[in-house]
Amino acid sequence: MRRRLATLAVAAALAAAGAVPAAQGPTHGRLFPPEDLGILESPDREAWQEPERIMDALGIADGSRVADIGAGGGWFTVRLARRVGPNGRVYAEDVRHEMIQSITQRVANQGLRNVVTILGTTSDPHLPAGLDAVLVVDTYPYFSEADRVPLLQKIGEALAPHGRLGIVDFKPDGRGGPGPPLDERLDPEVIKRDAARAGLRLIGEETTRYQYVLIFGRADAQ
Repeated sequence: MRRRLATLAVAAALAAAGAVPAAQGPTHGRLFPPEDLGILESPDREAWQEPERIMDALGIADGSRVADIGAGGGWFTVRLARRVGPNGRVYAEDVRHEMIQSITQRVANQGLRNVVTILGTTSDPHLPAGLDAVLVVDTYPYFSEADRVPLLQKIGEALAPHGRLGIVDFKPDGRGGPGPPLDERLDPEVIKRDAARAGLRLIGEETTRYQYVLIFGRADAQ
């Protein structure tokens, strides 16, 4: 279970040593264990994740309606909630009851009233329609191949015509930094193919030091 995403220090060491060859990522869905939530709360995550830059790239602003897919313990959720403000709404989705409970407690502790939690499935996040942005951060490789295209189709249906989907994950050849072992990473070209099959078009692509950021829109809204 814990090998799915080792602690950042261990994962970085494995990557730096080249212990595992780059691959196409997991071929079957493997849920992130709730007991490992602390891994996602690393004090240096703010620096390497660059959440403000990611939100800027998706045009997330005051009043936006956004979703956080595979929200885990809510690390990104609370940052989205602060960005969209009281006039916006954040839908924090996960497939595990334990994660939903963790998010609920977290937003309550921080006094955030603009977050709605959603218990989804691996192929359907049960999102409302008309969303300005949807984020899938450090999560996509853990969905099974069978679930990925249906998941993206459901996300596309939830996007407003101008809406944007951002998929953020670790570079497949990244070494010496944070992230999972190299065999648990996914080549961005795989995601682009999945998105095209799901009726989405690539409209932007960025990179940070350790990650890639793919931005998609609805193909029928050009």
